[in-house]
Amino acid sequence: MNERSLPLNSLLHRQKDNSDSFIDLERLLTAVMRRTRIVALSVALMVTLGIAYLVFATPIYTSQTQILLDDSLSRYAEEEETSAQSRQQADTQISSTVEILKSGKMALRVVDEAGLAENETILDPPQSPVATAKSWLRSMIGLFDMSTPASDAAILSGKRQKAAALIQQSITVERVSRSAVVALSYKSPDPQLAAKVTNAYAEAFLTDQLNANFDATEKASVWLQQRLADLGQRAQAASLDVERYKTENGLTSTRGQLMSEQQLADLSSQLIIAQADAATAGARYRQFKSIIDQGPEGAVKNAVVSSQQTDNSVIQELRGRYLAIEKREQEITQNFGADHPQAVALRTEKTDVAGRIFRELEQLTASYGNEFDVARSREQSLRDSIDGVAGRNSEANRSLVRLGELEQKATALKSLYESYLSRYELATQQQSFPIAKARVISEAGVPVSPSAPKRTMVLALSVVLGLMLGGALGFFQEMQERFFRLENDVRKVLGQKSLGYLPLIGAKPKKVYSFPALPFLKRRVEPEPKPDREALNRVMRTVLDAPRSAFTETLRNTKLAADIILQGRASRVIGVVSSIPGEGKSTVAANFAVLLAASGKRTLLIDGDLRNPSLSRLLKPSPTIGLVEVVLGEVPWTNAVKIDQETKLHILPVAGRASPHLHHTNELLASPGMTTLIDNVRQSFDYVIVDLAPLGPVVDAKAFSPHADGFIFVVEWGKTPTRLVSDILDAETQISAKILGVILNKTDMTELGRYGDFGGSETMRHNYAKYYVEQTGVSP
Repeated sequence: MNERSLPLNSLLHRQKDNSDSFIDLERLLTAVMRRTRIVALSVALMVTLGIAYLVFATPIYTSQTQILLDDSLSRYAEEEETSAQSRQQADTQISSTVEILKSGKMALRVVDEAGLAENETILDPPQSPVATAKSWLRSMIGLFDMSTPASDAAILSGKRQKAAALIQQSITVERVSRSAVVALSYKSPDPQLAAKVTNAYAEAFLTDQLNANFDATEKASVWLQQRLADLGQRAQAASLDVERYKTENGLTSTRGQLMSEQQLADLSSQLIIAQADAATAGARYRQFKSIIDQGPEGAVKNAVVSSQQTDNSVIQELRGRYLAIEKREQEITQNFGADHPQAVALRTEKTDVAGRIFRELEQLTASYGNEFDVARSREQSLRDSIDGVAGRNSEANRSLVRLGELEQKATALKSLYESYLSRYELATQQQSFPIAKARVISEAGVPVSPSAPKRTMVLALSVVLGLMLGGALGFFQEMQERFFRLENDVRKVLGQKSLGYLPLIGAKPKKVYSFPALPFLKRRVEPEPKPDREALNRVMRTVLDAPRSAFTETLRNTKLAADIILQGRASRVIGVVSSIPGEGKSTVAANFAVLLAASGKRTLLIDGDLRNPSLSRLLKPSPTIGLVEVVLGEVPWTNAVKIDQETKLHILPVAGRASPHLHHTNELLASPGMTTLIDNVRQSFDYVIVDLAPLGPVVDAKAFSPHADGFIFVVEWGKTPTRLVSDILDAETQISAKILGVILNKTDMTELGRYGDFGGSETMRHNYAKYYVEQTGVSP
């Protein structure tokens, strides 16, 4: 046979898409749109629950008052201005005020002043069904309590404590931003009661502040009065001790100082001045003496004396003259030489001027030396005087130490007495001051609308919770989505060509479309078997019942792909396989064979699934001989073939005894008898379609693969895991290399568009309706 075909590897296979992009926004958006139904249902459920809550919930009213903590209110009763509080002190004061308002003592005061101990709204507020059941249960238990009944006073006290506790639970006290304002609010089912309790809290707080100030001031006044009596006696005794000690030790003082101390202070001041004068005179003398010690020549060059040190203008004049002569001499020497008469005369004059400068410096040095000696003598005299006075004052100093201690004690007691006296007078005045350091800046009004439940917030929260619940459920469903949904999944995961979608087949079609048979070349190699009527079940004849449906169009595309890939072959053996049972490969094989036969092609359909011959079970009447007997050589294949009367499709079943008794079906499919059969049927048919067992459970398809020119791989849409198919094809390379394409079977066409990417062919299938005429039982 001179058959020629295109290389399968170049036509069938493409590289798997192993790209792993971080986020595919288009796929993400598609997934979100796909799960909108569950999200919408979740939102609807939560909104329904929210509405039910709003209908049955008891409305709660909130009344609020604001209290300003203002220390300036009491400034008129304070004699001294208080320093400004630091931020930390202010925060501490406000926090303390908040806790006071929340305290149980304040709640009891409100109950007593407002007469709320018998208020049924507070003592028995509306309860939720759960709380009502608990209360009823406690009441039932109380019926069996045999203890002594409580007295009326105990019952009233219990109601008072309960009312205070319930009010304490319903109030809210908080600081307003960073201000000195405290907001107090109370929640109640009764708006009038809410305003009453809130105002009662404000009045109780102001009264408590006044009472606290009065009590603290009264206690302080009593204590200060006792301390003043004691401090007065001690201060008087200390002053008397000071005067007595001065008299006993002869410590005479003027202007608060002893006479010896004043004399010693004067001599110390004079000594400091004398030391400064001696230091100045010594420095000046040493400066001039160092100049004289350098000799006449050096003295002239260094005789730079500050005008502040001396008023001798003669030296300054002589020095200026000396410099002028020296400059003139240098000019004459440079121009006429050192031996020039004028240069010699200038040098002589310069020497004379230098001598005069040196003599003036000697006179000044001698004068400054005398001044230095006088200053040192005066300094020494003052030192001797101070030593004499200090010796006479040493004994008085020892007495002064004790005197200082007595005076310090007397002064401290006197200051302390005056301080306590001032505080006592201030406390006495503040004791009757009727203004607290707080005021109400916002009265509590009667609320006109409930504060809870908030309809907008409840509905918004219901929507948010519904979105969260729906998103979680949708995410869970999407994470479970590991199946084939799109043709693009086939290309990406398997690297195979997709042949299209086969819609899910349902009920038996009501109307059958006739399809004209195409003429085909009649070649009679062996005698034709006798045709059978209705050899195939109606499900296997969908392509005839709905010739213009999407189901049939997909099988036409499969035929076209097989013709292109297997071109040049006179007869083509095509196996139909799947990964697992139940994917509909037998239905696909039968309809594909019917389509080929109806188009005029000589077609043989072989039921090669020896373990589960589903095609053979659908034949009427049930066959008694078939593939097994033919391969074993017991009967010729022409005797085992059945013919569909309408389509002229030849069918070779397995046989009635095949499934229960065959154990090594793979050896049967790989036997020489199978090879002989395939070679024989190639000469009689244009197409040989073989329905093979699934690849997952058994190896029958692998055993048959040498006889097949190609395979059609059937995958159930939305059911078969992608990992399973990919692993099977990776393991069975001899089969994957011959796959003509992959068909997504049992596709729910109404759901297909939800899985397609934006702009993909799956989302445009509604535009194809005019080209399809669907039959009952076949999804669009």
